[in-house]
Amino acid sequence: MINAKKIEDIAKQISDSIPAGMKNIATDIESKTKQVLQSKLAQLDVVTREEFDVQTQVLIKTRAKLDEMAAKIAEIEAQLKNSEAE
Repeated sequence: MINAKKIEDIAKQISDSIPAGMKNIATDIESKTKQVLQSKLAQLDVVTREEFDVQTQVLIKTRAKLDEMAAKIAEIEAQLKNSEAE
């Protein structure tokens, strides 16, 4: 769902921006930042791009099938009207 590597990269960038004298604290900050980011991102109701793309393809196929069925129903209705008129 969430790319852990990206979270680690963000936490590392934050850590790297801290002055050298505070590197001991930076390690703790990096760890806590990573934990907070992972926790908050896990609470979001999101899907991966792959899941989104799969569902998009399913919806495209479903729409095509629905359009096909609607056309068949219209054809059958037209045939029924013609047979009733005769």
